[in-house]
Amino acid sequence: MELLFAVLGGVILGAIAHVVLPWRATRGTLVGPAVGGIVAAVLWEGLTWAGWPYDGTWIWVVALLGAAVAALVVEWVLGRQRTKHDAEYYDRLKTRGA
Repeated sequence: MELLFAVLGGVILGAIAHVVLPWRATRGTLVGPAVGGIVAAVLWEGLTWAGWPYDGTWIWVVALLGAAVAALVVEWVLGRQRTKHDAEYYDRLKTRGA
């Protein structure tokens, strides 16, 4: 049951990452929530296999903080790359048309 809550927390944090970062229109709406949920699930399972207790504070901190950081990084990188590639493509189209 705790895994479900951890994944839900990761999805929510990924959705927040999508909203607070710029370039919302250049990436998919579900990228942040998907990354957040997957990272939270992987971290939670890895930490439970490592022997961390379900009711401990640190498993929650690590799983949710890791999910938030991963979602922020992925959203930031995708937004910057998409903007850069779009600008390069537009420049190539302008030089061909002139």
